[in-house]
Amino acid sequence: MTRAKQSDLVLDGNEVKLRLKAERMQTRQPVHVDWVRFTVNLRNAPTPTVNDLFPLHDGARWSDDVQHLDRYARLAKLLRDMPDGEFAASAQAKTLAEQACEALGPDFSVYPELRKGHDFYRFRWSIVRNDVECGWVGFLSSGESPRQQAQASTIHCNLYGTACTFAKHGFNDRLAAVVDRVEAKVTRIDLALDFFDGMRGGMERVVEDYKAGLMDHHSNRPSCNQVGDWCNARGGKGRSFYFGSKEAGKQTNAYEKGIQLFGPKDESQWLRIELRYGNKLRELSSDMLRRPADFFGGASDWHASILREAEAQFVPEPVPTKPRLAVETILAEVKRNVQWVRDTAAPSLALAFQFLGMDDFIELVSHQKAPGRLQKFTEGEISSAYQRAFKRSTGSGYGRVGLQPT
Repeated sequence: MTRAKQSDLVLDGNEVKLRLKAERMQTRQPVHVDWVRFTVNLRNAPTPTVNDLFPLHDGARWSDDVQHLDRYARLAKLLRDMPDGEFAASAQAKTLAEQACEALGPDFSVYPELRKGHDFYRFRWSIVRNDVECGWVGFLSSGESPRQQAQASTIHCNLYGTACTFAKHGFNDRLAAVVDRVEAKVTRIDLALDFFDGMRGGMERVVEDYKAGLMDHHSNRPSCNQVGDWCNARGGKGRSFYFGSKEAGKQTNAYEKGIQLFGPKDESQWLRIELRYGNKLRELSSDMLRRPADFFGGASDWHASILREAEAQFVPEPVPTKPRLAVETILAEVKRNVQWVRDTAAPSLALAFQFLGMDDFIELVSHQKAPGRLQKFTEGEISSAYQRAFKRSTGSGYGRVGLQPT
C-alpha cells in the first residue's frame, strides 16, 4: 500500500470514528444500526409524484398546473392502478429511494440514472453520498422463474454501512417510520457495539468466553469461525471471531475494527461486536431500528453482559424464532413427495406389492429414513399431512395402488 493510500485510509477511518462517537453522544445510544434491508409489496409502495410520472419541459412543475388536491389524489390513484407495471414499479421504487434519502439526511440523493439491478432485481435506483453508492432500491425481476416472478411484485431497499454511518443523527427513527408507513418487511439489520479504546480481555477474551459456554443459548453451542492472523496478536489483516449462523438468521462477529480502518499500525485497540439479524427464521420488527440496544442485549446473556460493560441502559428484548413450520408448509412438502411417488415410484411399488408377498414387501419399505426434505418434520406432522395429501390425491384418481392393464 502506498503512503498516499495509507493516508487516505487513516483520514477515512478518523472520519468514521468521529461520526460514530458524535452519534453516541447525541443519541446516548451505544448500539449503532450499521446495515438495513427491507422489502415492500408494490401494492403498499409509496405513490410516485406526478413530476416523476409526467415530466414536463425544463423548469416546469406539475404543482404549478394542478389546481386542486382532490384532482391530484384521483390522478395518483389512477396512475397507481395503471396496467403498465414496469413504469409504475420504476416510479414507486424511485419514490421509496427518495424517502430513504430523506430519512438518511441532506447529504444523500438518488442517482439520476437507472442502473443494473442486484440480487435478482432487474434494475436499481442508486442512493449516493458524494456521488458514491451507499445503498439502492431494486425493482422488477431479472428472470422468469416462479420465484423471481413473485419477487417482481416487490421493491427492495438496501442501505449499506456507509449510509448508516454518515446519516444524520436520528436516521433510524425516521427510517422506522418509512418502514411502518409502507408496511415493509425488514430482511436484515446489523447492530454494532463499538469499544473504541478496546474491550477488557480483547479478542482472546471473546474466544475464551465461547469455550467457556458463555455464548450458549438455550443450552445450545453456536457454531464458530475464526478469521485472520490468530498466530500473531493484532496481525496485519486483523482478526474476526464469528459465532452463530447466517442461515439461522443470527450471527455475531467480534473483530478488530481499528485495524480494518487504519491498517496494521493501528494503536487504538478499537474492537467491534456486530450482531446481524436476518428474517429467514425470524420476524424483524421496525422497533429494532428505534431501540437497537434492547434487541442487541436480548440476543443472549453474553450480549447483555457485554452491553453492560459499555454502561448501556437497556431492556433485553429477544427476537424469537418463528414457531414450528406452518402446517401448509408441511403439507406442501408431503404433496411434493406424493407427487413423486405417483409419477416415478408407483409402477415399481406396484410390482413389488404384487409379486413379493406381503411380508417381503413390508420388510422392504419398513425402517426407512424419511426423504431429506421431510426429515425436519415430526412423524405426527408427516402422518397428518400425508393423510390430507392422499385424500386429495385419491379424489383426483391417482390414490390407488396396483398395476393398470395396458
